[in-house]
Amino acid sequence: MADKTLPLVISAPEPRTLDLIFTPPQLARLRSHYRIVETTPEGVSTLPAETLAEARYIIGQPPISAETLEKLKALRCIFNVETNLLNNMPYETLFARGIHVVTTGLVFAEPVAELGLAMALNLARNIVDADLAFRQGKELWGGDGNQTARLLSGADVGIIGFGDL
Repeated sequence: MADKTLPLVISAPEPRTLDLIFTPPQLARLRSHYRIVETTPEGVSTLPAETLAEARYIIGQPPISAETLEKLKALRCIFNVETNLLNNMPYETLFARGIHVVTTGLVFAEPVAELGLAMALNLARNIVDADLAFRQGKELWGGDGNQTARLLSGADVGIIGFGDL
């Protein structure tokens, strides 16, 4: 039986799961300090009125209508685990009520930066096409295989649309 004095968290983090988001010790700590109600994003609006009224936090980015938000009387923060801030909740109303919407963008910054570097190297050195040619036995060697290759060193590079990099 859950301790009714613990703050209530609605968990709807699709496409992730709590097991993917938290390490086992972190998840155990979360569960020991909060009551967790797990549902789907679409299921949030159908939770019992008393659950919605008591929910202090939401993990995920479920669609929240103005009507559902009105029922979330104790809501303090939405932890968006995707970082893409879908237009599926009334942000202005959330902010007017002092409800924070936070993201995990920094969690993805380093892996996305490395992916950006990999993409830049691929474009500069034509790695994917060279790999395909090699697999098909059509590889080119020496200057023939590097006619369009260029160095990233000293090049101007712009990255557009990579979030919190």
